[in-house]
This record gives sequence, C-alpha cells and structure tokens, in this order.
Amino acid sequence: MNQKVVLITGCSSGIGLALAVRIAKDEKKRFMVYATMRSLTKGEALVEAAGKTLGRTLEIKQLDVCDEKSIKACVDSLPERRVDILISNAGMGLIGPIECQTIEEMKTVMDTNFFGLVRLLQELLPDMKKRKKGHIVVISSVMGIQGILFNDVYAASKFACEGFCESLAVQALRFNLNISLIEPGPVVTEFERKVYEEGMKVDLSKADKVTADMFTNIYLKNYAQIFETLGQTPEDIADLSRYFERAGLATTTTTTTTTITKTTITTLATPQGQPNHHHHHKHHHHYHHNDNPHNPTKTTTTTITIITTTSTTITTTTLTPQPPPHYHKHHHHYQHITTITTTTRQSPQPPS
Repeated sequence: MNQKVVLITGCSSGIGLALAVRIAKDEKKRFMVYATMRSLTKGEALVEAAGKTLGRTLEIKQLDVCDEKSIKACVDSLPERRVDILISNAGMGLIGPIECQTIEEMKTVMDTNFFGLVRLLQELLPDMKKRKKGHIVVISSVMGIQGILFNDVYAASKFACEGFCESLAVQALRFNLNISLIEPGPVVTEFERKVYEEGMKVDLSKADKVTADMFTNIYLKNYAQIFETLGQTPEDIADLSRYFERAGLATTTTTTTTTITKTTITTLATPQGQPNHHHHHKHHHHYHHNDNPHNPTKTTTTTITIITTTSTTITTTTLTPQPPPHYHKHHHHYQHITTITTTTRQSPQPPS
C-alpha cells in the first residue's frame, strides 16, 4: 500500500504527541508518521503512547526547527526525502511585561515559532512543488488572530505565521498544495505548564507598580482558572484531523463529546486548482482564475471552511464562490459567506 508520509515536529508531549499517535493508529494504516523532537531523551511519553505502532506506522526522529542542519539530516533520512504532509507544531511561549524580557528571549520565541516554520518549508517546499502534491498543516493559535494581555511576543510570532501562510497560499496553491492553519484556544499541556512556571519567575523590577500588579494579581491569578474552565486536551485538537479528510489526512474519527474543542478556530485552504486568499474576520474573498476567459466552464475556484468551536456550539462557515457572469483573466471576484451552520451543544459545568 502506498502510505502517505507525515512529518510532525514537537512530538515529545502535548498536541504533537497526540497528533502523531492519532494518525499512526489509523485503522487502514494509510500513513507513515515520522514524529520528531529536539531531544530524543524526551521521547519516553511518545514511546509509551505509540504502543504497537512504534516501528510500524510510527518512527521517532531527532529534529530541531532552529537548526537547518538538523532539519536537513532528518529529511535526508526519509525514503526519497519525501514528505506528503508536514505538521509544523514545535513552538515555545513567553509571558510577562515586555520591559521585563530581553531581546534575546524574544528572538528565541520568533526563531522557534516563526523561523522554525520557514526553515521547514525551505527544505520541504521545493520537492512538494516539483511533485505538485503536499499538505502543510501549521499549528498556530487563537493568538494568531487576536492578541492577549502579556502574550505580546508570543502573539506576534503567531501573527507572523498567519501572514506568512496566507501569503504563501497564493503561490502554493498554484502547485496544487494544501495549506491549513489550526488556531486552538487554551490547551492543557506540558507547554502551558512550563509557560506558567516561567511566568511565575519573571523579575518584575523593571516594571512599574501598576503593570506588575496587573501581571501578578490579574493575569497570573486567573491563568489556572482559565485553563480549568476553558482548557482543551491535546486529544481534542488531534480530533480536528477529521476536518482534513478532504485533503487526505485522516478519515477515521471518534465522536466529539460535550466537553471538547472550546474556542478552536480552523482555517482550511483547499486547492481545487488555483490560488485563494483569506483574511480572518475582516473580509472574506476568493481569487478566481480562468486561463480561457471565453470558456467559463474552465474557471477554477477554491473553498475555505472556517470551523469555530466552543463549549456550547460548533459553527461551520463555508465560503463558496460563484463565478461572475462576465469574468476576465486577472480580475478578482469577491464572494462573501454563503453558508453558516451552527450545532448547539450542552455546556459543561465549570469546576466549583
């Protein structure tokens, strides 16, 4: 069987681990998963979770997204250097007043969260373009579309990923590639625990009294409660793989429960032939292209599906463009939202 090769970064814990295991356990064994992490000494949890898939549909490899040589070595070790699906998940967080953070700390966040993605694509995109086949999945964040107090630099890194992917989509879809962004809200993982612990250690001596009080007595004091009441599990995010069914990532899923996927937004760019561009919440539009303006049946379009889920509802917004009656090459046709479907759920009770 011709398995699709899936390369996932940041698999030592959290979302990356959950995605790797979920895809590797596909009942039809359609995927060969290469789950990577910066340090193989942190692979114990993945080994345990992988179970019988280890060595069959899942292999663990070393990859540091901040090191071009590490990325190349990992890709060189793959059969024919082929990657059908890239899931860029590795990342790091940083919270606190910016006057209490060093430029080096900020650079490290950007180097991991943004330039890590860029390095991966510099290595993998040429082959995907050549084969005109590939799916790039980026684990972004809800903070990639809306900044949050004291997450200034982290949000900036995710905004960078969003702009980068939306710009790249116009080019990538020319080569029949899929680009998808997943923007989770709060997720309870080792990642979040580390961010919180580091936040507790922030030296606030450079901050004024009002700012220090906001960070300590408002932000940090409510941090744990937010994750207790709104936090998703990594498995909840892995369940979103069903929304990539059209692009061939996964089809077998479990039924969602009333307690999962709170505040998660997914943007799918699915190529049916030609470029497409999308701006979150501001304005939605499609790029249509027709190599033969005298034959409207050859007009190709794409459809974007935005899936916004909360503890009480799942809202699916489908943007389906309609070809204008008189379309000419290089003209852009703007088509707004055409369908909105909302499913109501029972709201889970917050802990007392």
